[in-house]
Amino acid sequence: MNSENFTLSERIVSTSYIRQGSQARRSHEQLIRHLLEQGKCPEEGWSESTIELFLHELAVMDSNNFLGNCGVGEREGRVVSSLVARRHYRLIHGIGRSGDIAAIQPKAAGSSLLNKLTNSVVLDILKRTGVRSVVSCFVVPMATGMSLTLCFLTLRHRRPKAQYIIWPRIDQKSCFKAMITAGFEPVVVENILEGDELRTDLEAVEHKIKDLGAESILCVHSTTSCFAPRVPDRLEELASLCAKYNIPHIVNNAYGVQSSKCMHLIEQGARVGRIDAFVQSLDKNFMVPVGGAIIAGFDEAFIQEISKMYPGRASASPSLDVLITLLSLGASGYKKLLSERKEIYFFLAQELKSLASAHGERLLHTPHNPISLAMSLDGLQADSDKAVTQLGSMLFTRQVSGARVVPLGKEQTISGHTFHGFMSHSEIYPCPYLNAASAVGITQEDVRLCIKRLDKCLKTLRKELNVAKSSSPVSILSHVLCCVL
Repeated sequence: MNSENFTLSERIVSTSYIRQGSQARRSHEQLIRHLLEQGKCPEEGWSESTIELFLHELAVMDSNNFLGNCGVGEREGRVVSSLVARRHYRLIHGIGRSGDIAAIQPKAAGSSLLNKLTNSVVLDILKRTGVRSVVSCFVVPMATGMSLTLCFLTLRHRRPKAQYIIWPRIDQKSCFKAMITAGFEPVVVENILEGDELRTDLEAVEHKIKDLGAESILCVHSTTSCFAPRVPDRLEELASLCAKYNIPHIVNNAYGVQSSKCMHLIEQGARVGRIDAFVQSLDKNFMVPVGGAIIAGFDEAFIQEISKMYPGRASASPSLDVLITLLSLGASGYKKLLSERKEIYFFLAQELKSLASAHGERLLHTPHNPISLAMSLDGLQADSDKAVTQLGSMLFTRQVSGARVVPLGKEQTISGHTFHGFMSHSEIYPCPYLNAASAVGITQEDVRLCIKRLDKCLKTLRKELNVAKSSSPVSILSHVLCCVL
């Protein structure tokens, strides 16, 4: 309804009523105008009616929704299922063109506008959460691992002689396979143990650079968010090394947007040294379906180069999901979620510490990890080699998801490389442990239920182990001998 249609409506319905309706519509349009003018996340969240109005306005700008459109090409935004069309708000053309995921589509002005606005809103959020000097970003419809691969493939053209990627070890398969998929050889740098924490071995990284030669190294591939007792890499020092030896630096910031500490590390690393790009997951940070990531950096030309490396058009679903989410929450709503997450982190730490003490275990001291916590399982390991993994199975069957039980001595081969002590980020970590994380969206009730069920599992498991010990042949023989004597 434009102003002309409202005027015509006054012939049918009372003028005062039509003007009231016009003012109501104008309030929606005012919000949309501010978004288009500023390109930033609104401070307060929008209502669903405003968001749906906006999306419908975008959809009618795409050629597949033109009245009387006659499409004779091979890609005309045809969708046979009306349910599928509604699921995507009839934004069917996706984003980008064959040569650039960020390019404008002539047949899809609405979808192109959606893409540009989403990238702009997400950039604003990255700045608000701590990386204030970031200059460019784009949403890519791939999860973190493949998005890292895209970064590595882009660097290949800049460093044609490079064969290696230096990678401080983190036991997570996708980031390792990202390097293999891009055609490079990962150079694994073992972490060093400082107290309970596993930290970056800077001397070993520099030694590898000197040993291999800077020209043969594609980049340093560092990590922020990770499972305790590993902690975020020493980004400032790594960034300084990269600047010193003129080596690119790619940061895996998978679920680090929700942590002010992780974002501060990236900001500081870029300030004192070199960070070329940092990659973060959409689902882990913004609570949307899996399938998207944000590639961001401090050099607009390089970020554009990465976007042009993506072959073909791409799905608009991740962009649509995160834009709807951020418009719903608003900047203040998202900040509130991050603040609540931080508060629950301390609540989880206290609850785990109390539970550990009650079972003769301890909460590992990992103050540099702002999201993940770890509780030792020394007692279980002493009772039985299988008890630690059995605890993991018991928790899963009792609907405790995300808790990660790490035994000692596990080996895992990934693409020909064997990791000793896999899952613990180290060949020499001294104890088995259980992980729990305070990630965005967690509630105190989640923590209470987890602790309650974990406590019950530990008690049940220890009872079963004690029964097994007392009924073993050695125990029976010992009991008989004691009776005879």
